[in-house]
Amino acid sequence: MRQIYDTFTTPLGEFSVALNANGAVIATAFGDLPELRTRFSADELVRDATRVAPVRREIEEYFAGTRQEFTVKLLPCGTPFQQKVWTALQKIPFGESRTYGQLAATIGNPDAARAVGRANATNPVCLLIPCHRVIGGDGSLTGYAFGEKIKFALLEHEKKYHQTAARSCADVRRSLNPAREARIQPAGCRRAKKGPRSQSPANFEARERV
Repeated sequence: MRQIYDTFTTPLGEFSVALNANGAVIATAFGDLPELRTRFSADELVRDATRVAPVRREIEEYFAGTRQEFTVKLLPCGTPFQQKVWTALQKIPFGESRTYGQLAATIGNPDAARAVGRANATNPVCLLIPCHRVIGGDGSLTGYAFGEKIKFALLEHEKKYHQTAARSCADVRRSLNPAREARIQPAGCRRAKKGPRSQSPANFEARERV
């Protein structure tokens, strides 16, 4: 069966994408065609940048910091257990990470951390199915097919733009409701309680009139 692919440059080097005849992503890899072939059972691969362009656009937007979720159709080939793990991976939010144990608990099998690790390692659609967001229980960056350097770079990239997005949302909230934001002040900035009414200039005037 004929499959489509293309290789293009990203900030982390060459990146390759393979599509099936219907345009669904079946494999990706950091690297060129030989690396891509190791990610799935390749048949006749034909290079077609036009067909791959929608996927490339979303990946470029991701690296530019303007995209946090991918919308292109994914169709990785795997066992039911692998598919379950890969589905759970896609639910890990941008800018966050989970341990293998946490991911195992997510799929309802908390004792399957090792099996989850193997499914994570065999994910054929890296980046779009974010297996890089899974880390060791001690915080170590283990088990990534393309090495710790790329995994670290991806996590740092997402951390940076996740924080930027959070600050932007806070700025929008302040601009939409400045009065409310003005009322929410740090404890050290809150005005002191009002003193006795006799300390008010208006009250002094009232007493003089009396």
